[in-house]
Amino acid sequence: MIQRGNDRQPCFFTADDYRRYLRDLNETARREGCAIHAYVLMTNHVHLLVTPPEVGCTSRMMQALGRRYVRHVNQTYRRTGTLWEGRYKAGLVAGDAHLLQCHRYIELNPLRAAMVTDPRDYPWSSHHRNAFGTHDSVIRPHSAYRELATGIEQRQARYRAFVMDDVTQEEIEAIRAHLQRQHLYGPDRFRHAIEAQLGRTLEPRTVGRPRKAPSSSQSVKDQGNSL
Repeated sequence: MIQRGNDRQPCFFTADDYRRYLRDLNETARREGCAIHAYVLMTNHVHLLVTPPEVGCTSRMMQALGRRYVRHVNQTYRRTGTLWEGRYKAGLVAGDAHLLQCHRYIELNPLRAAMVTDPRDYPWSSHHRNAFGTHDSVIRPHSAYRELATGIEQRQARYRAFVMDDVTQEEIEAIRAHLQRQHLYGPDRFRHAIEAQLGRTLEPRTVGRPRKAPSSSQSVKDQGNSL
């Protein structure tokens, strides 16, 4: 999931703010029974990878977290008004491979923003816990992460290699599209099964107006490429 600062303005101003957010996140997540697997706190937005115990827990966690953190910011900096840009956006993730891709996407955010050249150099993410075993009370490892290896050191080494492996632009754009549209990110077979149960499509749709049907003046080749 992602939550942005209002008008993409900063939501963290000092190291104390980052620490306060993580403390509040840890407390609200445990109260609602939500497991946080990965996170990154950027200057003006937050990414979280969460498993809730049941429907509604994530919403309650984010509402409580938002209220507590906004209260801290408003009192500390003598400001008023909203801090966040509306409601957070979230999408389901299915399948171990897709979940680990989301792990990587989240922890590589500082690199894509050109803030660091190594995810280890960014202090406000779960990479330190997942890749090097640094204590982090916020993180509760997912089974997909634990199954990378039975030994802790080997697991961390495999995770580091996975995160630093070449990531295609296609993978990045796919995660972004599914998150922006709040659609399921996972194997086609899983998505098709959910669609059958819901009776509607979960595939991200193209933003904008529907394309017009080709006119009779267009070539057969053009019409064929549109299929």
